[in-house]
Amino acid sequence: MPAFHLRRSQHPAVTRALEAPSAGKGARTLGASSIALISLAAVLTLRSLPSIAEDGWSSIAYYLLGALLFFIPLALVAAELATGWPRAGGLYAWVKEAFGDRSGFLAIWFEWVENVVWFPTVLSFVAAAVAYVVEPRLANEKVYLVIVMLAVFWGLTLLNFFGEKWILRLNNPAVIIGTLIPAAVLIALGAYWLFAGRHLAIPFSASKLKPNLSSVNHMVFFVGVVLGYAGIEMAGFHAKETKNPKRDFPRAIFFAAVLIVGVSILATLAIAFIVPQAKLSLVAGIPQAFDFFFKALGVGGWATKLMSALVAIGTLALISTWLLGPSKGLYASERTGDLPPELHYVNKRHVPVAVLVFQGILSTMFALMFLFVPSINSSYWMLTALTTQILVMMYILIFAAAIRLRYTQPDTPRAYKVPGGKAGIWIVAGIGIFGSAFSLIIGFVPPSGISHWPTPIYIAVMFGLIIVCSAPPFIVEKIKKPGWKIANPDSVLLDLDDGSAVLPIPAAAAVTGA
Repeated sequence: MPAFHLRRSQHPAVTRALEAPSAGKGARTLGASSIALISLAAVLTLRSLPSIAEDGWSSIAYYLLGALLFFIPLALVAAELATGWPRAGGLYAWVKEAFGDRSGFLAIWFEWVENVVWFPTVLSFVAAAVAYVVEPRLANEKVYLVIVMLAVFWGLTLLNFFGEKWILRLNNPAVIIGTLIPAAVLIALGAYWLFAGRHLAIPFSASKLKPNLSSVNHMVFFVGVVLGYAGIEMAGFHAKETKNPKRDFPRAIFFAAVLIVGVSILATLAIAFIVPQAKLSLVAGIPQAFDFFFKALGVGGWATKLMSALVAIGTLALISTWLLGPSKGLYASERTGDLPPELHYVNKRHVPVAVLVFQGILSTMFALMFLFVPSINSSYWMLTALTTQILVMMYILIFAAAIRLRYTQPDTPRAYKVPGGKAGIWIVAGIGIFGSAFSLIIGFVPPSGISHWPTPIYIAVMFGLIIVCSAPPFIVEKIKKPGWKIANPDSVLLDLDDGSAVLPIPAAAAVTGA
């Protein structure tokens, strides 16, 4: 399992950015600006913006708090771990070194299962974007969303049976036209709206810049910020290619934080400027904002359709990559007998077909939540919160591993080290643990302004889902049999040079030998 988020690690923009530096193996050729731009490509996403736009001007404070309590600590800790233990397997190797095999498998499982939960949210985003191309009212129809989500998901799953090379070729232009261009247009429209003195759905006052701490139901929007920042640990894999890691890597993280936080804030505010909170859809917020802007400016509906189509194309291309990566990671645990034989099948193109199908079945079950939860926004938010909760449990293991390895392996060379000695790692990783734990706890609270089940039922359902998603590794430990261990694993999917199973490096990391 790679140490960074698979769905971001295989981000084609990251792969492209790394092609040039990879020419000299082991060469330190990256400056602070290069690392910052790689981080921008790996982390920036439009999908999470509407959920944070719900909180208007105070979203600025949440973005800044997220950077201080999660984003920056994670990047710095990952840089130390990646340069000290630059092994295939990433977070699996880090956690295993610190706490042993069982904890390593738990980290792998969290990485895989959070993607399973996450898929329905991004698929609903695609379905809503397509609706704005065909008929915007469909974006509020549960049955339409579920049908399109499942059709897209299973269609892409079947295509991935043929391998991922063709997908990676298509993704570079898709990222540009489907993420960067819509983000730039959205920010430009928001800037015009503000400076032209047009009516704002969130009138400005200095008091509104403070995060609303009067109710825990408002603080829950911090969860969306954390999910939006996930993946910054990927930058740590390239700290060892930085010309001067001790000097340039902290600079790079500062630059990346400014860029990512800045773009996220501006795009989020653009949505909040034009779409009234009562009408904002967490699923369709991006095309909805374009629709509001273009209608107010007297531009024809073709503009909304065009931007919605671009967003859909970009997201479709990236989903197809994210589908296969996590399944390849999970396959590696078969070597140590952690998965039953039914999930061992790999086709001649080195695709773990059985794991892909299993992943599809579980994601389908989560997608069906859209039919039974009180509102589309509620379904979307619950899955977003659940994804974040699973994700931060994995990150807590990473932060804890960094602290423990300072004591158990203090002499292991690290090209980058969190400054301040043991006190420094305790402070930085401790802040990260605090931010992650806060996200885990606050994720159980239903947000204000969204229709949902009565609060006790909501909390019970979220708690139950956490247990269901976290239990399998502990169950497997009790029931697994010696016969589960695969004798001849696929040599392309596993790197077995040290005699043990470690996980394959995804495209972006393989370029630099991470």
